[in-house]
Amino acid sequence: MEVEWLEAELTIVAGGEAVELLPKEFALLRFLYRGRGRVFSREQLLDQVWPLEYPVERTVDDHIYRLRKKLAKLNGMEIKTVRGFGYSLSMPASAAGAIAKPTVKDAGLHEMMHGLLGTYHKYGQGHSMLTLARQQDALGYELDTFYQVCVHFVQGDLEWLLYTGEVELKERVYYLLLCYLFGEGAPGDKLAFCEEVLECRRLPELQHEELYILNILQLYVLAGEPYKAIERLKVTYDVIAAPEYIEFIPVTAISEMAVHILAGTADAQVKELAEKVDRILGEQPYLREIGQYHVVQGLWRMRQEAPGEAEKLFDEGLQVLELSGFVPLRIYALQQIVYYCVLFSNEALKAKYTKLLEAEQERMGLSRLQQPLEALLRKSLLTL
Repeated sequence: MEVEWLEAELTIVAGGEAVELLPKEFALLRFLYRGRGRVFSREQLLDQVWPLEYPVERTVDDHIYRLRKKLAKLNGMEIKTVRGFGYSLSMPASAAGAIAKPTVKDAGLHEMMHGLLGTYHKYGQGHSMLTLARQQDALGYELDTFYQVCVHFVQGDLEWLLYTGEVELKERVYYLLLCYLFGEGAPGDKLAFCEEVLECRRLPELQHEELYILNILQLYVLAGEPYKAIERLKVTYDVIAAPEYIEFIPVTAISEMAVHILAGTADAQVKELAEKVDRILGEQPYLREIGQYHVVQGLWRMRQEAPGEAEKLFDEGLQVLELSGFVPLRIYALQQIVYYCVLFSNEALKAKYTKLLEAEQERMGLSRLQQPLEALLRKSLLTL
C-alpha cells in the first residue's frame, strides 16, 4: 500500500482514500509508519510524539482508538496491540508496488545486493548495511530472512527481534540469545545458561558451533575464567583453519589477546599476540574488529597501571564501534571495560563507563525486556 503524506493538510492518502487527522494523530501515525512492523511501548510513543509534554499513558490509548476508527476504511493499514507491550502498525503488500518493481524477481539483482550486504557485514560497516536495507523499495529488491534478522540485530532492535511476526522464531533465536548476553546479570549465570544451551543442542548447527568456539570465549573472560577460554581456543583455531572461516580469524585473535591479558600472561607474550593482531587487521581491516582491538589494548594498559592511556584507547575503540553501527558489540566492549575497571579498582573510570553501558542497554531496551527475553529463550532452547 502506497501512502501519501500531506503534512500541510494533516491528511494521508492511500488506496484512493483520503483520511483527515488531528495533529497528534498525524504525528503518531507517521512515527508508527516509519517503524512499521516494529512494536512500540506506550512510553516510547509518548517520548516520540509528546516529547515536551506531560501526557499520561491513556493519551496514547485514546489516540490509537481514534486512529483505528479513521483508518478502518483503508482496508489494510492496521494498528495491532501486542499484549503486555504496546502497538505495531501492520501494512498489506501492494500488488501495484510489485508490478512497479519487477526487479524484485530478478535473481541477478538479488544476488548482487546480498553480495554487497555481505561485504558490508564482513568489513563491519553496520551503518552501510542499514542504509542499503532501508532502500529496498527504492532499489527494487527484497532482503532474505538472514539479512532481515541481521540488520535488526546490528542496530540493537531487540523489540523487533523479540516480538515480530515477520520472521519465524527459529530464525531469530540465536540473535536473541546474543542480546541476552549483553543485558544485565552476572556473567557467570549467563555462562551457565549458554552451557545448558550447548548441551541441549537446540540451535541450528552453524550457530551452535559459533556459540561454542567464539561467543563462549567472551563469557569465560567476563566470568573470570580465562583458563577455560585458553583451552577452548585450541578447538577454535582447529575449526577456523578451514577456508570458510577466514572471517573469524581477526575476532578470534583479539579474543585470544583479551583472554591472556586477564589470565596474567607475561607482557612479552601479550606483545606477540598484539603484533599478530596488527598483521591480521592489516590484511583484514574490519571496522568493528578495529574498534574491539582498541578496547583490548586499553585493557592491557589498565593492567600495566596506565589508566590515562587506557581511557584514551577505550574512547577511541568505542568511537570506532559507534562508527561501525554495531550496537551490541559496543555494549559488549563497555561490559569488558567496566569489568576491568572493577578488577583494577579504578572508581573514576568505572563510574564513567558504567554510565555509558547503562545508557546503551537502556537504548536497546535490555532492562525492560530482560524478563520476557529470558523466558522465551528458556522455553525455546532449554525445553526438551
